[in-house]
Amino acid sequence: MRKSKFTESQIVGILKEIEEGAPVVETLRAKGVSKDTYYKWKRKYSGMESGDIKKLRELEKENAKLKKMYAEMALMNEALKDVIEKKL
Repeated sequence: MRKSKFTESQIVGILKEIEEGAPVVETLRAKGVSKDTYYKWKRKYSGMESGDIKKLRELEKENAKLKKMYAEMALMNEALKDVIEKKL
């Protein structure tokens, strides 16, 4: 997936500008953003502040860490089950 040329703070700023009443089409044209991208951003970042984005990133990192831990535990559990079945 291609990395955005806008930071998350800039994205939130663009969305705030539009929410405050700036014309959508003109703002997007000036910033060089397509309508599709705008609607994706709106779905993901609508109503967020800069601090909320930081929290979102932290939660995503924690979620990735927990998923990795779960995968490792599931593999270990499966291996232990195989050992127990072989002994019986």
